[in-house]
Amino acid sequence: MSAALEVEGLSVAYGKVEALHRASLRVPEGSIVTVIGPNGAGKTTLLGAIMGLLASRGTLRYAGAALEGLPTEDRVARGMCLVPERRELFAGMSVEDNLLLGAFHRRGAGARALAADMTEVYGRFPRLAERTRQLAATLSGGERQMLALGRALMAKPRLLLLDEPSLGLAPRVVREIFRIIADLKRTGVSMLLVEQNARAALQVADYGYVLEIGDIVMEGPAAGLAGHPRVIETYLGLSAKTSQPD
Repeated sequence: MSAALEVEGLSVAYGKVEALHRASLRVPEGSIVTVIGPNGAGKTTLLGAIMGLLASRGTLRYAGAALEGLPTEDRVARGMCLVPERRELFAGMSVEDNLLLGAFHRRGAGARALAADMTEVYGRFPRLAERTRQLAATLSGGERQMLALGRALMAKPRLLLLDEPSLGLAPRVVREIFRIIADLKRTGVSMLLVEQNARAALQVADYGYVLEIGDIVMEGPAAGLAGHPRVIETYLGLSAKTSQPD
């Protein structure tokens, strides 16, 4: 299967401290690949380097083309989109305006096309449709995450980078968000999902990597990682041996 994203020997340093050490991974077209690991492992740093937000060493290829030296805005224009850990919504703007900003680089598409895209997003997130004129600051945590995902979809991404989409959400809302992520796969978009919630991430992903203190220490099919004794003990808890997916 062809790759949406290929990362080889990627390293990122903050001063003299190396936060990511020669990380390599691959996201096949149309798949969900997850990177799990503890807080401070370098997961957000990995996504920042892929998007060109952080200086890095190594090789990055998107849809077969090298990304080195390409500004972040050009990566977005080519179909890469990051949903950041803290959502980074425009709190004083409405749901509708936040969504339209997601399509900023597509402003030449025309009003009719953008309206159709907005209708599609509202169909996927009915709760946002009910709050279209509401300020982003007034939304619940789950609604803000839906808005962040919807804003990313307005960019028509081919590769979606998700940074801790479950962060700070109640378990019921986490299940809803991950159902949405699984449903997005059916649209053909490729996804790189970074998560501390290993259980939820491995249930929805096709393949996974374990990142610890800047190093990828394990990888394999998601189902295999979910059953690996080390992953169970460190990330899932012993009860995961007998638990069933939600």
